[in-house]
Amino acid sequence: MGNIIYIIVALIVGAGAGLALATTLLRKSIEKKSTHLLQDAEEKAEMIRKEKSLQAKEKYLQLKTDYENMTQERNKEILKNENRQKQREQQLNQRHEELQKKNEEFQKRNKEVNEIRETLDQQKEIINRKQQEIDRSHKQYIDQLEIISGLTAEEAKNQLVESMKDEARTQAMSLINDIVEEAKLKANTEAKKIIVETIQRTAAEQTIENTVSVFNIESEEIKGRIIGREGRNIRALEALTGIEIIIDDSPDAILLSGFDPVRREIARLSLHKLVTDGRIHPARIEEVVAKTQKQVEQEIIETGKRTTIDLGIHGLHPELVRLIGKMKYRSSYGQNLLQHSREVANLCATMAAELGLNVKKAKRAGLLHDIGKVADNDAELPHAILGMKIAKELKEQPDICNAIGAHHDEIEMESLIAPIVQVCDAISGARPGARREVVEAYIQRLNKLEELALSYPGVVKTYAIQAGRELRVIVGADKVTDEESNQIALDLSKKIQEEMTYPGQIKITVIRETRAISFAK
Repeated sequence: MGNIIYIIVALIVGAGAGLALATTLLRKSIEKKSTHLLQDAEEKAEMIRKEKSLQAKEKYLQLKTDYENMTQERNKEILKNENRQKQREQQLNQRHEELQKKNEEFQKRNKEVNEIRETLDQQKEIINRKQQEIDRSHKQYIDQLEIISGLTAEEAKNQLVESMKDEARTQAMSLINDIVEEAKLKANTEAKKIIVETIQRTAAEQTIENTVSVFNIESEEIKGRIIGREGRNIRALEALTGIEIIIDDSPDAILLSGFDPVRREIARLSLHKLVTDGRIHPARIEEVVAKTQKQVEQEIIETGKRTTIDLGIHGLHPELVRLIGKMKYRSSYGQNLLQHSREVANLCATMAAELGLNVKKAKRAGLLHDIGKVADNDAELPHAILGMKIAKELKEQPDICNAIGAHHDEIEMESLIAPIVQVCDAISGARPGARREVVEAYIQRLNKLEELALSYPGVVKTYAIQAGRELRVIVGADKVTDEESNQIALDLSKKIQEEMTYPGQIKITVIRETRAISFAK
């Protein structure tokens, strides 16, 4: 037992000695590494110090060089400024010398002026004395004239002024009439030249449209098939298209009657498809009419696109293109609206080119001037105002919108394009055969013209000639003067413009003549 304890104690003592030895070795190793690390750190610090020192020297040298360069530049600028200053001093000295010379000259001239002024004062005194003598003599002369004539100077002056006023008024009226006649002659000549050239350069086909379309058939048997059992087919067609289908004793023909050309075209094409296909019954009719409506709508858009391409008009809103295509199926007084608008566009372009205006804008306004007639909504507005409203909503230019709205004088014209559109619209509508006019309306217009002229005092007879495009008014020479006849013509033209609607223009000619009659017996 004692041996075991001794062995354990010996082991513990041996372990403690080994631990101490290990600790000593570890400490020596750490001290050695620390020494190496310190040496490496010192070497690196020395290297960094040397690098920084070199960089500082380089920076110092660079700064020194920059400073020397800057100093040299400043010295150069200072030298330049000194040279400029010297030049300015020299110039100032020269100017000072010039001013001194001018001052001496001015003083000399001032002395001369003073001498001349004294002389003028003396002459003025002499003139005043003479003027007083003349005034006294003039007064004596006027007093003698008043005694001789029996009139005061004021009365004589008033009489002279009145006589001169009458003479000046007569000469002024004569001059005004000459100027007005010359201006009218030149203006009418130039205007007629431009209008005639425009009309000659724009060829147009004139067609009259009716409210009835004719559908030709091959045999009378087809009429019965179109009518159907108890008329169901024809009733379905009329209900779906809104067109009256007239089947009478006319050989090989069926009449389609309606005021809407689009509906008439849909009915005509539907009938053609049904007759060609051979199947005619209400269900088939409904199907064919629906397809035909889509086909016509597509045709309207294509027509609008072709029209704009033909006329070289670009950038129009798709809705405007559709409305232009829709014009193909509308008519105005029997004149096809699309053909009329195309003709107006070409006339506007030609006239704008002659007058040196914007040709593209004029052509665009001419094509769009009647879009109010094909508007989808039936607003209670004149077609010109409605067309202007549509164009504004679709972002058209203001001068084009104004030309659309003003082509029937319903608003004030604000650009030179507006009167061109108005004139070209009248030219297109006034071509022989362009429009159909009801005889009763034509006669009423002629009677209205003559009644308006007869309402003026002094008018003896009136004659509406040239299909109502000229009105001749004969006045009594003993009742109306030449000046009054001019005024009657002017007033009558204004009254016709305000109270009547007519195509083109009306020429008013007032005739005043004096006849001397004698009999030899």
